[in-house]
Amino acid sequence: MMKERHGFSSRMEVYRRHPLSLVQRALVLLAAVITFGVLAALVIYILVKGVPNLRPELFAWKYTSENASMLPAILNTLVMILLTLVLSVPFGVGAAIYLVEYASRGNKLVKLVRITAETLSGIPSIVYGLFGYLMFVIALHMGNSMLAGALTLAIMVLPTILRTTEEALKAVPDSFREGSFGLGAGRLRTVFRIVLPSAVPGIFSGVILAIGRIVGETAALIFTSGTVTGVAGSLMESGRTLAIHMYCLLNEGLYTEEAYATAVVLLILVIGINALSGAVAKRLAQRT
Repeated sequence: MMKERHGFSSRMEVYRRHPLSLVQRALVLLAAVITFGVLAALVIYILVKGVPNLRPELFAWKYTSENASMLPAILNTLVMILLTLVLSVPFGVGAAIYLVEYASRGNKLVKLVRITAETLSGIPSIVYGLFGYLMFVIALHMGNSMLAGALTLAIMVLPTILRTTEEALKAVPDSFREGSFGLGAGRLRTVFRIVLPSAVPGIFSGVILAIGRIVGETAALIFTSGTVTGVAGSLMESGRTLAIHMYCLLNEGLYTEEAYATAVVLLILVIGINALSGAVAKRLAQRT
């Protein structure tokens, strides 16, 4: 109790000397409350509007105009996530390793890559959709397909994975590298046995952000992967993801209740994937 009172009195003394600190603290707390309130309101609204509309017919294997099943869209979403990560994570992590571990300081190529990544992060998704449509669908004759959509999304999430991995690698203390070099390990062994395992939590943070963008993307996929309601039988076939499925249901105006139910499943899917990725990252961090 004495320590708490002493800490409170010391903080009040600081606030008396620096009133702006108190104002800043209040603004930060207000921003946190508003952010949490908006998130809670969205989640509650989706659950209230969507949970009562969840029915077994919505999880039928085949979509029809009577059941408006979302199961094909769920399967297409999982395939899209896996395919996009397979295409983007190796390039993003590899580029970050080169920028941090191999490129010399002051290298003009490093500056160019960082500026390019930051620029790509700010481009609207509809622009990526038009690029993917012109490049993959038309120029490369892929048509509306899962592969065309995954390639487009891989370009979209690549800057996020690159930048988060780069920051995670920078956060690894140099003493780890120096200790490994002092024991006779080469640079390649040091990177893959010492640096990368230590940076795994940060890398997974970038992957989680990428998954969130993949799951919620609509504009880019409408032009590339298409809106076919069935399960894509191959990578060269068209198929809609869960977000596109919800958009199409609302756009038609005949399946509003089913769209709210789809929003609940989409929310659960995102939370589940994030929780699973966080648990994996935590376990890997404990092993290292």
